Amino acid sequence: MAQKNIEPLSIREKTIFDGIFTKYFLKSLFYVWFKIAGWKVTKSSPEGAGVAIAAPHTSNWDFIYALGAAILQDVKIYFSIKDSWCRMPLMGRWIMWLGAIPIDRTSKGMGQVNQIKNFINSQKTARVFFLFTPEGTRGTVTKWKTGFYHVAQGCGIPIFLAKVDYRKKESGVFHSFDVTGDKENDIKSIQASYKSVCGKFPKKQFPLYSGPIPKISDAEAAIIRAMYSFKGVATKVEITAKAKFGAKFGGKLGELSTAMLDFLVEKGLLEQTSGANNEPAYRLTFAGKGCLLHLYPSLISK
Repeated sequence: MAQKNIEPLSIREKTIFDGIFTKYFLKSLFYVWFKIAGWKVTKSSPEGAGVAIAAPHTSNWDFIYALGAAILQDVKIYFSIKDSWCRMPLMGRWIMWLGAIPIDRTSKGMGQVNQIKNFINSQKTARVFFLFTPEGTRGTVTKWKTGFYHVAQGCGIPIFLAKVDYRKKESGVFHSFDVTGDKENDIKSIQASYKSVCGKFPKKQFPLYSGPIPKISDAEAAIIRAMYSFKGVATKVEITAKAKFGAKFGGKLGELSTAMLDFLVEKGLLEQTSGANNEPAYRLTFAGKGCLLHLYPSLISK
């Protein structure tokens, strides 16, 4: 007997995030809850579609606070799940309503990247986050799952760096990261930014919590912002020339002193090396890149 063709599933346009229940009841509930509990939503709320990674993930409470931040900022969340779950009677309809992306891993199934690309091209929704948890579990891990990177690259959309920080009591997106194509460097930079985000159980998170980002002045922030545009090393003269574009690089620098550079080296945000003719030169460390991602909602390296 011929096998019956199964109609492929696709991402649902209308979800729980479009209903009156979420827009009014849940939004009011989370507003009151955050107010009483002393939590706040990040100031950054990127427009458009993006791959959102939520880290660190050490507790079931992470999802609740992340959901609250999304609802308070009028964000729609979609998440990937095996399509077999979405085909279950009643349960499947409910899962799709929650924002499931049904993934069919057979040879005839439409891939995750193509589903998301088709959905983005057909919709004009302002804020849509395709959620991934790179740790993949609440337990201790030693590496990230990097499928989110391939989805962002394949769809041509940014990676929204989202956090649930229990030390600062802050939830939401803190940076919109544009992939460069250098996967290893990009992943290390992103992971470095999460070292300063404290999970509910920091000893379980990866990468391990190393403390809050160093306190630096606007001028020092302008230096590391300028350093981001250099792909290699730069001298004091080159850094000064780049960082003096105050409006472009986030703060007026004024006179660049060696003491300022030494301070950033001491904090581990820059490292000193030798340039041409043994002239002192500087390079942005991964810790510096991680700090930078928290200081600016987005970066342009050109």
